Amino acid sequence: MILGAITKRTVSFSASHFLSRSSSSTRYGSTLVIAEHEGGVIKAPSLSAILAATSLNSSISLLLAGSGSSLHQAASQASSTHPSISQVLVADSDKFKNPLAEPWAKLVHLVHQSGGYSHIIAASSSFGKNVMPRAAALLNVSPITDVTRISDSHTFVRPIYAGNALCTVRYTGSSPCILTIRSTSFPVPKNSVDSKSSEASISEVDLSTFDEDLGNSRFISQTTQDDELPDLGNARTVISGGRALKNAENFKLIENLAKKLGGAVGATRAAVDAGFVANDLQVGQTGKIVAPELYIAFGISGAIQHLAGMRDSKVIVAVNNDADAPIFQVADYGLVGDLFEVIPELLEKLPEKK
Repeated sequence: MILGAITKRTVSFSASHFLSRSSSSTRYGSTLVIAEHEGGVIKAPSLSAILAATSLNSSISLLLAGSGSSLHQAASQASSTHPSISQVLVADSDKFKNPLAEPWAKLVHLVHQSGGYSHIIAASSSFGKNVMPRAAALLNVSPITDVTRISDSHTFVRPIYAGNALCTVRYTGSSPCILTIRSTSFPVPKNSVDSKSSEASISEVDLSTFDEDLGNSRFISQTTQDDELPDLGNARTVISGGRALKNAENFKLIENLAKKLGGAVGATRAAVDAGFVANDLQVGQTGKIVAPELYIAFGISGAIQHLAGMRDSKVIVAVNNDADAPIFQVADYGLVGDLFEVIPELLEKLPEKK
């Protein structure tokens, strides 16, 4: 067993260095959460955003957009998700059925004009990273991204230097304060949806003045991974592979082990760039940030960009034939060995996931 840890430094500075000052920032009253939904259900990262918003001690409005029955099913579910939610705002239009950032950013701007929110929060997912900076530009404020802790309504903690240091940022700009939060830092307890809590009101957003100017982007297509494996961002177990697997055919060893353990498949950027797996399975600074209960890394050296995406995992197991690989410095358990021998033996001896 090889034990190790990476020391994190905390750096404090004021956001006034890059955020405009305004006396209006003293008013904090309500928070708007931009929520994602699919199949009539609020996505897990958005539930984390709601949980983060509750720490601001303000009333919460939830914004949902899209079209069709699934939108209204999601709104119905959201109305009883948390007692702090005072209202659910629904923008029902075909203009929002696709995740294009431009119309969504304009929607956030429109809703804020009528609501006057002190904070606007979204999960730091691909969707949130795409929409919130554009919304911030329209509102002429600077966003604070990838927040891992909310100290108070003005003060936030976020990682820098690929997670090797944490900085405390104090927002001194004008309202609204726009945040994206790292969902793994705000885990939602199981069975957190209280169906017995009083339901929030559901209101339609007035889109009569909405301008659908899409600029230079247009929707082409959207694909989803259709298999029995859990979603990578929310899985309790993640099995990841690196470039050492050599090709896409060998990567099926990772997939077979993930199926046996009931976990999700992850990969390094090198494996994705080599075409072994799709890019939505990439874990790391430029991929997905995960924090499962168990993370098993096969043939992963431990580049800082990859560690930034998984170092918050509860238990990290590393298998690598190089005893000096950096991954062993953060692993709770390490095995120096050939993954092409280790994985088949695990597949043979591990029981099926029930």
